[in-house]
Amino acid sequence: MNNKNQSLSYKNSGVDIDAGAQLIEEIKDSVTRTNRPEVLSGLGGFGGLFEMPTSYRQPVLVSSADGVGTKLKLATTYEKHQNVGVDLVAMCVNDIICSGAEPLFFLDYFATGKLNIRTAASVIKSIANGCELSGCALIGGETAEMPGMYGGTDYDLAGFCVGVVEKNKIIDGSKVSPGDSLLALRSSGPHSNGFSLIRKVLEECETPVFNEHIDNNPLIDLLMTPTKIYVKSVLKLHKEVPIHGLAHITGGGLLENIPRFLPPNSKAKINCSSWEIPKVFEWIKQKGNLDMHEMYRTFNCGIGMVICVSPRDIDQALTVLKKSGEEPFLIGHVQTTDTSEVRVCFERS
Repeated sequence: MNNKNQSLSYKNSGVDIDAGAQLIEEIKDSVTRTNRPEVLSGLGGFGGLFEMPTSYRQPVLVSSADGVGTKLKLATTYEKHQNVGVDLVAMCVNDIICSGAEPLFFLDYFATGKLNIRTAASVIKSIANGCELSGCALIGGETAEMPGMYGGTDYDLAGFCVGVVEKNKIIDGSKVSPGDSLLALRSSGPHSNGFSLIRKVLEECETPVFNEHIDNNPLIDLLMTPTKIYVKSVLKLHKEVPIHGLAHITGGGLLENIPRFLPPNSKAKINCSSWEIPKVFEWIKQKGNLDMHEMYRTFNCGIGMVICVSPRDIDQALTVLKKSGEEPFLIGHVQTTDTSEVRVCFERS
């Protein structure tokens, strides 16, 4: 029972305004480094100001919102916060480049039960790192301390990205046709998808996670490797080669994401011998007793982005991507089909 003479405060209720102000001081240099010439405001305003780039004649804005999912539970459990911000940015920017868009600016939402300045600063600084890798500006965000909504220092993240593409350069799958070739870009690991299943596998595993290694690499480090950002290599390709379709391999894996750019009455025929599934996925498959169908519909299985181009442009596309530091490879092609039930089929040759 509260003493009637005792004065209450916001801090008594679990919200520390001073801690929030201290966090801003911790992150402001990292945020400032992401600025582009079009940024017209700094931290602390009611809204982030961004001027439309003048190089676009018919600019179309492209937006995306996403999160990191239950990978955050592993980050919290094993104190691996330093890269989840890159994951957050990657999930958004990799989506908007599938329309051919250049990422312009990013906003983040960090919600927690009790603000831990060190953890929050680590996360937001990694968001800034992801923005630098993507060439987009971190122009604002929200840090919400909500006691009673989250347990202790547990936190959740959401990200919001806006990009721009020239109207006549939009990639929407309308140019995809039977015979087109499918190229793949390697992932850096599970990225930020399938972690509810990964966590279930870890729960069933008798060996403590910190004792698990794959080729002398700690399993936890392989699982927490940040999502690869494909912005610069894909936009470079978009300038030099006509791209018919792009698929960011996220939730739903290869089975659910490749069909997103396929026209009706077509399917993707994938040669599963064209790449070696990374060992971290083999570990998940073995320990979880998962069949390949479940793997293909849950995880990226080593492929983070699928690119659809005309067969006549394969060599040029491979050359451009390799010059950008990618390791692209041909995984299949588009075929006609008389059924809408099977949109992706796998074969081994």
